[in-house]
Amino acid sequence: MGTPARYDLPEADAFTRTYWDAAAEGRLLIRRCGACARAHHYPREFCPHCWSEDVTWEDASGRATLYTWSVVHRNDLPPFGERTPYVAAMVDLAEGPRMSTELVGGAEPRAGMALTVAFRDGAPVFRAVAEGSPPR
Repeated sequence: MGTPARYDLPEADAFTRTYWDAAAEGRLLIRRCGACARAHHYPREFCPHCWSEDVTWEDASGRATLYTWSVVHRNDLPPFGERTPYVAAMVDLAEGPRMSTELVGGAEPRAGMALTVAFRDGAPVFRAVAEGSPPR
């Protein structure tokens, strides 16, 4: 019997390996277009705004604000069942793109709250920035 399937980590391919390798090192990458200068996430080989293929990787600041969330009480896919309840969230990165993630750390979610990136098993998650402490 092999290792049970996990549904929380995607399989990296030749294009996304750069993103996942950086995440394993504790760095969040986004893509930026050389033609229109807009940032985007999830990683694509072209700009979703102007369709240019002149896109490059850049380190994101790791700062974000909470846009919306949902508390998940049941999920039968491994390893989510062991984590319930958990907070599935959409965050607005400081660089502009919106991304889906998980809110960790136990803070009570509120729209607009300041967040900073953290990493779990090589995947970006976000936690609240403590009151009075500078964002990462």
